[in-house]
Amino acid sequence: MSSEKMEHPRLRPMGEKGEMPEHEAYTPEVEARRMARANKPFIPRRIYFNTQATKDGIRHFVNGVGDTNPLFRDEGYAKKTKYKSIIAPPSYLYSIQWTPGGGGGPGIHAWYVGGDWEWYRPIFVGDEFKVVSILRELVKKEGRMGGGRTWIDYGEVIYIDQRGQIVGKERAHAVLGERRASGSAGKYRNIPKPAYTREDWARFLEMYQKEEIRGAELRYWEDVEVGDKLGPMIKGPLSVRDEIAWLMGAGSPFFRAHKIEYDWERRHPRGLEYVGEMGEMDVPELVHILDPFARTIGVERAYDYGSQRMSWLCQLFTNWMGDDGFLWKMSGDERAFNMMGDVTIFEGRVTRKHIEDGKCCVDIEAWAKNQRDENSMPPHTSTVILPSREHGPVVYPNPSPELVEEVSRARPLDELIEEGIL
Repeated sequence: MSSEKMEHPRLRPMGEKGEMPEHEAYTPEVEARRMARANKPFIPRRIYFNTQATKDGIRHFVNGVGDTNPLFRDEGYAKKTKYKSIIAPPSYLYSIQWTPGGGGGPGIHAWYVGGDWEWYRPIFVGDEFKVVSILRELVKKEGRMGGGRTWIDYGEVIYIDQRGQIVGKERAHAVLGERRASGSAGKYRNIPKPAYTREDWARFLEMYQKEEIRGAELRYWEDVEVGDKLGPMIKGPLSVRDEIAWLMGAGSPFFRAHKIEYDWERRHPRGLEYVGEMGEMDVPELVHILDPFARTIGVERAYDYGSQRMSWLCQLFTNWMGDDGFLWKMSGDERAFNMMGDVTIFEGRVTRKHIEDGKCCVDIEAWAKNQRDENSMPPHTSTVILPSREHGPVVYPNPSPELVEEVSRARPLDELIEEGIL
């Protein structure tokens, strides 16, 4: 057997307890290297999943979210709107590139826990995208989830269409924790899977039936009052089926098949997770599908994707604002793991109306709770721009000059690595 073949992680000898070699720690050296990468815009090697907004791609995405809004899926309906074609929901950009990447490493588990979005233009069928990524600050935190060793990793992804326009950007938040320490801490272990009665299911199904999509009935700025309610909108009870549907529309950071997977493993020999409970190793992303993988990081059952839950939050706003509204800003913070069997209920209320540079804005505080009445997503404020009887149609916002300048300085990642900049 050649030495090249022996280097493959699938041929690596196991330790005395049948485990893979120790996961790496987030050492001061690794932390310093991450800090040195901050505020240096780069163009990633490849797009995460979609490079174009196609009719099929948009339909697959909204199917994975559970969004039935005809603006995103019915060409005949969409042609009668001001857009004259299907458009994508704002959260579709998750299917192009999710997070900036570059903050973690072998043995370091990253939990995407929300972000702060801004959108500047609608996403039309046929739009093609490239992205620019920028790592921002790294903040050390004390927390039981990571056994007392966790970090909040901030970074931005900026999405640019074929016309050179910045369509949107997200400042993403991720928690970094050492996988072994997180598994030992077990903060989210021993939480029983919920059991629902016939009455519970009747209530859930009734909420689905009552889900309101504003659609073609314009919601004018003048008709909105402070205190107006959004929702409730239900998602769940969460199942593996929901996760697979999400992956079919939004893509996956790590799921590959056969030769493509094993070639990736050869290039990234420390990228796998060994699960003693199963006696197997595979990509850590299986925490979203298989309970034993989730338990290795201290979570009782498989759980949702953070971008998936943020896309549900986005649906709360697009359902409410109608076809002519525009979601400008959206902030979400994910505090509780949404595990298999959990229900998530979204609600919101209008907190402010204001006009900003000709834009008729409505600020909305929105949140989500699970069946245990825990804040799955605590209250945060987002902003919708609405058409106005007095001031006219929606005025789209523009990115800041500072962001435009940063994007103009972005260079390919490999060039920056070669020069020792990243």
